[in-house]
Amino acid sequence: MRLFSVGAGPAADRAPEEHAEHPSAPIPIVGPGVGEAIRVPLGETGFETFPLMLGAAEFGWNVDLETSHGILDRYVEFGGNAIHTADGYSGGRSEHIIGQWLRSRDQRDRAVLSVRIGAHADNPGLGSVNLVRAVEGSLTRLGVERIDVLYLDATIDATTNLEDTLATVEWLVEAGKIGAVGSYGFVPERLVEARILASAGYPRITVIDTPYNLVRRQPFEGDLRLVAGAQNLAVTPSHALEHGFLSGRHRSKSLTSLGVRGEQLRGQINRRGIKVLRALDQVAEELGVPVAAVSIAWLLAQRTIAAPIVNTFAEDHVDELMQGAGVSLSRSQVAELTRAGN
Repeated sequence: MRLFSVGAGPAADRAPEEHAEHPSAPIPIVGPGVGEAIRVPLGETGFETFPLMLGAAEFGWNVDLETSHGILDRYVEFGGNAIHTADGYSGGRSEHIIGQWLRSRDQRDRAVLSVRIGAHADNPGLGSVNLVRAVEGSLTRLGVERIDVLYLDATIDATTNLEDTLATVEWLVEAGKIGAVGSYGFVPERLVEARILASAGYPRITVIDTPYNLVRRQPFEGDLRLVAGAQNLAVTPSHALEHGFLSGRHRSKSLTSLGVRGEQLRGQINRRGIKVLRALDQVAEELGVPVAAVSIAWLLAQRTIAAPIVNTFAEDHVDELMQGAGVSLSRSQVAELTRAGN
């Protein structure tokens, strides 16, 4: 089953009359995307998003400005509306690129913008002073007045008093600088503590980002999933394709040209990884969709998952990924994929 009547062909195969203007002119977004009506509630944040968030980790690192804008254009063309970045991505260059795109395409009012903060070298951690500086820095780089969903990144700071952090977040919410609050790197016990503080009037964490996919099942499939379900938290899993491995594009250990990503991919090319790819191949062939779409569909079939975060570095990859939102896996297909990843 396909949601979109397009494949993953190169951009040159699409309508040549699409860009009649000068190549340097902004690409206009004309009419609603084919998936414009597909929206899911992002937990209790009050926002509704396309069930696939476009991650911007590659922007400003492996992807230049022009290509990044092309990826964003293609995502919105399909009806996507959720963009995720972090202040630590490429030292903030990812945010600059998104900000330029939002202004040139006049997309700010249509986009649900989420930002993970806490890992920027200039403002590390979740202490009150650095938290305010980090948010102000992201707002400046993005050129916006508000971050819709702010993810608190605890990976390098698990010791700051959570009550102090949430008190600062409360001020930022009241000042109109952020809309909803999410977390990244919070252990289950800290999420429980956050809920206790919320019952006392502090801002409530309503969405969590955690690495999760067919080959990276822990630590989410444990206490973290139980807490997410009990607290009705929306989960937006990052690393949805495990650095591209679950797209099925890389099956050989000869990946030296890919640098750091090659090392990450080599770690998955083993008996378990190949077993997962074979299971994905079978389901993809049955449904007539790309392997990447099946990987996304498996995530969306898991309870508490709202919208996976997927990073990409080419426009044609977007064509494959967006199909995942329209793939309905049978129970047997979900079970077979799950068994392959066990």
